[in-house]
Amino acid sequence: MTDTEVAPAVPVGSPKPTNGSRRRAWIVTALLVVFMMINFADKSVLGLAADQIREDLGLSAAAFGLANSAFFLLFSVCGAAVGLLADRIRPKWLLLAMAVLWSLSQAPLAVGGGFAVLITSRVLLGAAEGPAFPVAQQATLSWFPNHRRNLPGALIVLGVTLGVLVAAPVLTWVIHHHGWRSAVAVVALAGVVWALLWIPFGGEGPYAATSDKGSPASAGPGDGTGEGAGAGTGTGPARHRTPYRRILATRTWIGATTAYFGTYWVIAFALVWLPSYLHDGLGYSSAASTRLLMLFWGLSGVIVLGQAGLTGWLLRRGVASRWARGRVGGVLLLIGAAACLALPWAPAGAASVVRLVAGFGLAGAMGSVAATTVAELVPADRRGGALGIMNAVVTIAGLIAPTLIGRLVDTHGAAGYPYAVLITGGVLLLSGTAAVTLIDPDRDARLLSA
Repeated sequence: MTDTEVAPAVPVGSPKPTNGSRRRAWIVTALLVVFMMINFADKSVLGLAADQIREDLGLSAAAFGLANSAFFLLFSVCGAAVGLLADRIRPKWLLLAMAVLWSLSQAPLAVGGGFAVLITSRVLLGAAEGPAFPVAQQATLSWFPNHRRNLPGALIVLGVTLGVLVAAPVLTWVIHHHGWRSAVAVVALAGVVWALLWIPFGGEGPYAATSDKGSPASAGPGDGTGEGAGAGTGTGPARHRTPYRRILATRTWIGATTAYFGTYWVIAFALVWLPSYLHDGLGYSSAASTRLLMLFWGLSGVIVLGQAGLTGWLLRRGVASRWARGRVGGVLLLIGAAACLALPWAPAGAASVVRLVAGFGLAGAMGSVAATTVAELVPADRRGGALGIMNAVVTIAGLIAPTLIGRLVDTHGAAGYPYAVLITGGVLLLSGTAAVTLIDPDRDARLLSA
C-alpha cells in the first residue's frame, strides 16, 4: 500500500463481527486492561514503599536497586518462552496461570521475611509477569481487525497508567497506615479476584485464526468467537509458517523493539526511582511527590489514547503504517529525549517538573505502537512468539536501569539523579531514531510473504 492508497474499511474475507462478538470483544478488553493495572500495581509497590523497605530491611540504594532488578532476572526469558507457547496454547489459560502465580509469589513477602525473601519473591513475580503484556495484547488484538486495533491496543497500554494512578494513592495510604507488607497483600488479593472473573468471561476472538489481510492462518471448526475447536489457538495447519529468524531480522521488528526498549527504560525508572527522585532529588514532600507521579502517569495515559486516535485516523485515510505508527511513535520519543537531555539545566521548580513530566510521559505511547506494528507485520500463527521475543528483549531495560540508577545514587547521592536522566535522554534518542528510520510493516510484510 502506498501513502495515498485508501485501506478497505473491512479486509476482504475477514470474519463478520456480530453484536454479540463486539460486546464480548470489549468485555475481554476491559478485563485485560484491569489485568495490566494489577500487573503494574505489583511493580509499583516497591517504589512507593522504597524508604520504608530500605529502613525496615537496612538496604543501601544499590541493594534496593538490585532487589528491583531481580524482578527482571527471569522476566525476559519467561516472556519469550510463554510468547512462543501462546502460538500453541490458548492465551486464556496462560493469562489465568499468570494471575494465579502473581498472587502466590507475593504471599510469603506479605507475611514476613527479609532481603532473601524479597529477592526470591521478586524473581518469581517477574517470571510470572514477564509474558503478561505480549499475551494480553495477543488476546485483545484477536478480537479486532488490523485497522481497528489501535484503540484496544492502546487501552492495554493504558492499563499500565491506570494501574499506577490507582495504586499510587491507594497503596500509599495502605503503606502509611498499615505498613508496606499489607500493600503487598492487597495487590496479591487483587490478582486472585481477577482470576475468578477471567475464568467465565475470558477468551480469544475470531481474528486469532486469521492473518491481518483476512486470510485464514489456521483451519478448524469454530463458532466465530474463538471458542470453537481449533479457533484462535494457532494449532491448526498453517498456509505459510514463516520462520521466526526471518521475522526477527526485519527492519520493522528491530525498529519497533529498539523503540519499545526506550519506553521500558522510562517505565523501570519511573516505577522504582521516580518517587525517590521527586522527594530526595527535587525536594518535594511525599504528598507533592504523589501528586506529581499521578500527573506523570496521567499525561502518559492521555498520550497513549491520543496516539491511538491519531494513528487510527491516519490509517483509515490510507496513510502507510510507517508514518501512522512508526513516525508518530518515533517523534514522541524524540521530543521526550530532548526534554530529558535539557532537564539537568532547567531551573528548579515548574520548569524542571514540566521537562521531567514531558520527557517521561511522552515515551509511553510506544508500547502500543510496537505491539500493533508487530501484529500487523507477522502472520497470525507467529504473533505470540514475535510479541513475546520482543518483550523479552525490551524488558532487559528493567534489569539494567534500577541497578544502574541505584549505583549512581550511592556514588553521587541526590546528584546522581541528573546523570540518570541524561542517560535516559540518550536511550530515548536512540529509540526514537530507530522508530523513525526502520519501521515499515508494509514493506517487510511483503518481504516475509515472498
